[in-house]
Amino acid sequence: MKLNLNRWMLSGLAISALVTSLSACAPLIVGSAVMGGFVAIDRRTAGIQLEDESIELRTAQGLRQNLSNAAHVNVTSYNRMVLLTGEVSSAAEKEFAERLAKSQENVNSVVNDLAIQPASSLTQRSKDAITTGQIKALLVDAKDLQSNAFKVITERGIVYLMGRVTPREAQRASEIARSGSVSGVVKVVRVFETITDEELKRISAQPLSPQAQPKL
Repeated sequence: MKLNLNRWMLSGLAISALVTSLSACAPLIVGSAVMGGFVAIDRRTAGIQLEDESIELRTAQGLRQNLSNAAHVNVTSYNRMVLLTGEVSSAAEKEFAERLAKSQENVNSVVNDLAIQPASSLTQRSKDAITTGQIKALLVDAKDLQSNAFKVITERGIVYLMGRVTPREAQRASEIARSGSVSGVVKVVRVFETITDEELKRISAQPLSPQAQPKL
């Protein structure tokens, strides 16, 4: 029953992402959405989750104000690591986007995978949203992984995996994404923060902060 509920929630997220991707009025996309039930099992502290949201919002706002209307940029921050994906019209725009992200307070590192090419079509973005939802569902189905330890982003068929994970978890999730179970995956890019098994045990043993307590 719990598995079915998780898959239902992920299906809802995929539909929401699809609707967002089809909106021509939102060319710059903020990557994370912290939802009540998911906060409790996130491997980031509640404070860092809020910082990640703030980093995404500030960076997206700065890019929206300074890049051309043709730019299509995803900004995703996980544990203060910022991933930039999408398309820009020039090398100068790509470099500016990276400088802006690095200049934000609390950012530890930036992975700039922006492509210099025309913005992806709405059809491609809808396919990417579906791919993301399908891979999240596969992670939920995996009995040996904590699915909410991973963030999945898809751009032009390129699947990016983020999260604080052990080497085993990173390898397992990559195998799932590359398995061929989801059509249209061009390649898988790992943007992980690697932790040890001992670190994972310490994270799992930490009591939840008041903000992270699940709501009944």
